Amino acid sequence: MITGRQLCSTAAIVVALNVFVAGAATPRPNIVWIFSDDHSYQTIGAYGGRLQSLNPSPNIDSLARDGMRFDRCYVGNSICAPSRATLLTGKHSHLNGKYDNRDAFNHDQQQFQKILQKHGYQTVMVGKIHLNGMMQGFDYWEVLPGQGKYYNPDFITEEGKTHYEGRYVSDVITDRALNWLENKRDVDKPFMLMVHHKAPHRNWDPADRHMSKYADVEIPEPANLFDDYTTRGEAAHGQAMEIDRHMNLRHDLKVEGHWVENPRFAERAKWFAENKPTGRELVKWKYQTYMKDFMRCTWAVDESVGRILKALDEQGLSDNTIVMYSSDQGFYMGEHGWFDKRFMYEESFRTPLIARWPGKIKTGTVNDDLVQNIDFAETFLDLAGAPIPGDMQGKSIVPLLKGKTPRNWRDSLYYHYYEYPGAHSVRRHEGAFNGRYKLIRFYGMNVPNGEEWEFYDLKNDPTEMNNLVNNPEYAGRIAELKKELKKLKKQYRVPNEPPPQQQGRKKTQSKPAKRK
Repeated sequence: MITGRQLCSTAAIVVALNVFVAGAATPRPNIVWIFSDDHSYQTIGAYGGRLQSLNPSPNIDSLARDGMRFDRCYVGNSICAPSRATLLTGKHSHLNGKYDNRDAFNHDQQQFQKILQKHGYQTVMVGKIHLNGMMQGFDYWEVLPGQGKYYNPDFITEEGKTHYEGRYVSDVITDRALNWLENKRDVDKPFMLMVHHKAPHRNWDPADRHMSKYADVEIPEPANLFDDYTTRGEAAHGQAMEIDRHMNLRHDLKVEGHWVENPRFAERAKWFAENKPTGRELVKWKYQTYMKDFMRCTWAVDESVGRILKALDEQGLSDNTIVMYSSDQGFYMGEHGWFDKRFMYEESFRTPLIARWPGKIKTGTVNDDLVQNIDFAETFLDLAGAPIPGDMQGKSIVPLLKGKTPRNWRDSLYYHYYEYPGAHSVRRHEGAFNGRYKLIRFYGMNVPNGEEWEFYDLKNDPTEMNNLVNNPEYAGRIAELKKELKKLKKQYRVPNEPPPQQQGRKKTQSKPAKRK
């Protein structure tokens, strides 16, 4: 005779078995992470804005239609190599040791892919990583040395260097990633495939097949293309990243030197030599030329996304694969008259993030929670069901992907840029952002007290043209955000003294004269 207690016990066992079987029937997802270099949210159609009508990113946009677009994803240090170090470690620069592009990266430290390996995932890295040294924690890796080249690129593997003569870098990266996916993966294991593009990094050298794109199109200008930096201080005036003064005719715009003999740019060079624009017309011409080359480069990246999505479909992997697209930081598309990144202003602080996960992410959704690149490593581990180390500094966004914002989700972000002296002469600065108000402290300056403060209300001033730090109406808000900055520095264990400025480690641009 079976007693009531025995019956309950038997039922519990049946329920447990059913849970176990159900779990076994739902394998851990594959993860495809597609990462570009300097790809601005402004040049992704899914984000709208003045360039949306140009249809610059149809395949990336399809990820947003089928998944989720994050509208408030940011970085902690807007520069290439430190961003990638954060991606791998889940830590801000002061903890992973990669403060700027010149610092060495300690590959021996904890990285998410090493943990994934220990928990049954195949891990693969193909493309640009910009961290010198031998990669660790990847079953297969093939990466560009440093910045890499757009044409005839070299790649480094554990076996040595491989040269791809006559090839375009975005195509090679895609080919090598798909070669692993189609021919080398263990079909009995889940995988983490990281596809890292060089494009659209400076000097914006497009594939031949895209040179005619936008030829007869007038690219819309930002309203602040001719920003004079009124209300802002020495940091904004003293940078070296203006389209006007700092975008050069040879390396960037390809109308001087050896480019004149290149059939892809000969007509452009001839036009420039004959017309010789000056003043505002020269700035406008530079802007148009820069933007067209930039978006031509992003077309090859978008094609890569399409090829990867097609391969996942053909191999029957799409339903159990999360595909994520992001960039190492944002970029200026003429806003404030600039190109490049580095500043905590919105265009370089903010980065695109789009994810598709069939059956888990509701299609066509938009998330506006504050997300940062310190969250990526934790997210990958959470997706894999692997433990998240306590010393990682971000949070998994898996709940957000599923449409649920945790009650204790963050309400502010910390930022810190270190590379000065350095390329583009952007001063060191740190700051806090709560989704509406942004406080920035520039330090090490040749001004009273050695620092400048800026404060912006992005609801009323989304293009950050009006520094309100001296406006008495905002005194309370400024005090609150200064207190928040102090709290964030304590939370993230930021040293009181930043590392010494790296003068002399590498030849750098001298500080330009203040704009008049």
